[in-house]
Amino acid sequence: MADDPALSQECRVPGAQLYSVAQLGAVKAALAENRPLKILAIGGSAAPGASASYPAKLEAALEHALPKVDVVIDHRGLPGEIASGAAERLRTMVAEAEPDLVVWQVGTHDAIARVDVDAFASALAEAVGWMRSHGIDVVLVDPIYTASMAADVDYNRIVEAVRSVATQQGVPLVRRYEALQYLSRRSDKGEGHMLGRQFRLNDLGLRCMAEHVALTIATSLMRTETPKEPKAAPAQPPLTEPQRAPG
Repeated sequence: MADDPALSQECRVPGAQLYSVAQLGAVKAALAENRPLKILAIGGSAAPGASASYPAKLEAALEHALPKVDVVIDHRGLPGEIASGAAERLRTMVAEAEPDLVVWQVGTHDAIARVDVDAFASALAEAVGWMRSHGIDVVLVDPIYTASMAADVDYNRIVEAVRSVATQQGVPLVRRYEALQYLSRRSDKGEGHMLGRQFRLNDLGLRCMAEHVALTIATSLMRTETPKEPKAAPAQPPLTEPQRAPG
């Protein structure tokens, strides 16, 4: 990942792969049909307006990672919204946007609000499962990093829950927490340069997140399924004495 040309020099994290990949069937279908790729981006900053530039940055990063692909992004993030609230709005958002792909920044607000981790994981898994059952691809983006929350047990449990749901549901994951942790440590100006009050990402943080999301999508599209070995027919149990044919 460190040498991937899809990432600008400022956003590279040496020696780390900050994403997982999975099949993106709906996205592949859109590209095969040579039609615009429709993306619904949900989740966002805890402060109104802090992520206003994110959709444009994501669109630019995707069009760089996927040349000649027309990308249309519909951003529906609400400041401070937790996963259960977004899940309740999903049906309406999906009906209106008709996306091929949903990119969901999730978990930060739940961790801040001290949402029960099991309830959070259940709501997230149910929402992701619902979207996949309706032929919509999903990419999850885990919570942001701040030094003040790094040692918080409940915050870290939410981060892990997002990763577990991504694995269980078989969807790509962007490890934003680890990426921002590295960027924060690298900055001479410290955390205040990367992240401000109320978890607001600055321009570099937003641009790097967009680039990592675009890389995750592009890499997932290159993934090929391993042919599955045909299952052998189950062995038939021997006939019991009453089942045997006479004679």
